Amino acid sequence: MSTFDKFEQMVIAVVAFAVVFAVIMLLADRIRGRSADRSVAMVFLVPTVVLLAVGLVYPAIRTLLDSFRNAEGTKFIGIDNYQTVFSDHDLLIVLLNTVLWVVFVPFFATAIGLLYALVIDKSRVEAIAKALVFLPMAISFVGASIIWKFVYTYKGAGSQIGLLNEILVKLGLPAQQFLLNWPSNTFWLIVVMIWIQAGFAMTVLSAAIKAIPQDIIEAARLDGVNAVGMFRFVTLPSIRPAVIVVLTTIAIGTLKVFDIVRTMTGGQFDTSVIANEFYNQSFNIGDEGLGATLAVILFVLVIPVVIYNVRQLRKADAR
Repeated sequence: MSTFDKFEQMVIAVVAFAVVFAVIMLLADRIRGRSADRSVAMVFLVPTVVLLAVGLVYPAIRTLLDSFRNAEGTKFIGIDNYQTVFSDHDLLIVLLNTVLWVVFVPFFATAIGLLYALVIDKSRVEAIAKALVFLPMAISFVGASIIWKFVYTYKGAGSQIGLLNEILVKLGLPAQQFLLNWPSNTFWLIVVMIWIQAGFAMTVLSAAIKAIPQDIIEAARLDGVNAVGMFRFVTLPSIRPAVIVVLTTIAIGTLKVFDIVRTMTGGQFDTSVIANEFYNQSFNIGDEGLGATLAVILFVLVIPVVIYNVRQLRKADAR
């Protein structure tokens, strides 16, 4: 397909969207009578349901069916793809890497964000300090990956341009190829995600800390509670819902991580994760069945975290 054909399809799609939106608004504006509210709601609801069915439900069902088919998608092979995922050495490394990401990123990003929020709370430089930590959130995953790739750059035994290796050389230590050896290379990639997500954790938790009623804090101080006791018995219980939301939100984002791995290593040197391997199998190797299987596994892993997150948000709203 040529660039002109793609541009033509994009224009047609934009015009079609504008026409559908105009028709919906026109219908909603013309509805009158006793049941007008219900009819207007249906006018807006039906297109949404149709779009969800076409854009979400159908692809999900199609992906699930493809996961039981061969590489070309022409033959039903049962659970062979699932057996391959859980028995192939390289794919087991992919699953293990994903587990490492999900275990370390949410807890370290939340812990760093919480510690930072506590330290800078009500300090003179609070606004500037918050901006510095929140800044990585404004950078795309690809941009952050390029920055950190320069930090990890290795230039043999001579002079270094990578920040970490330059520090090692200045200390009299040999330069390292940080992204070459498993599993340490996975942890170096995890650092990038923690660097990005710590700002999000700090922002949410700082707001939760400031929302703690002042009378509770004053009562604890009158009882002689020290700083550690204040954190353990007052601050942490008060911000527990916010901590859980931050943990689960970062966990969901971590399960879908793709850009960092793709940009920094391309999934080489045993650094691949499920989302990256799904891309490899589906678009580089051409194994549609195995790619669909990885997508289904990723979907299944995200569902419990999303449900738990929604339940916690409902509990927080009910209080």
